[in-house]
Amino acid sequence: MPYARKKMHDGDTHLRRRWRLRNRKKDLDEIDADLKKNSEQLLNQEVDLDKPGFAQFYCIHCATYYINDRALQDHFRTKVHKRRLKALEAEPYTLEDSLRAAGQGSFVQPKKRKIETQPSKQEQACGKRVKLEELIEVEKAPKQNLSKAPKYDGQFKNIMEGLMSSSS
Repeated sequence: MPYARKKMHDGDTHLRRRWRLRNRKKDLDEIDADLKKNSEQLLNQEVDLDKPGFAQFYCIHCATYYINDRALQDHFRTKVHKRRLKALEAEPYTLEDSLRAAGQGSFVQPKKRKIETQPSKQEQACGKRVKLEELIEVEKAPKQNLSKAPKYDGQFKNIMEGLMSSSS
């Protein structure tokens, strides 16, 4: 029995590219810059009739607009938003990190941060602000040597010299 032919064309790359770029969101380093510098400005935007919800309901962490406060609050409980918060906990990759990876400097572990979901409109009116605080990690003690092989104590060199002198 013949099957239905899939109607995929090789010549639709220009369409695929347009679809892929249409839904592109901000990268993590751009969102991090927004969180540090102008989070208050993004939360209290002027009315823009071209954006969903007239640009009044914006998620800073995901860089998306929502049509009303209910949709925004529902978004805060989704897996997508929680995944983005988890990704923002690590300090973003910078130019200095890339230079260290290329051999110009020593590796520095990225700092961990604690990020909470942004406050709602009512909480903002009460004075609550976006929190972005760095966690201070205590330097860990080096692990004990758990290998069963005995440590080298220099005796091998003495034994080898004794064997060399006795064979001559």
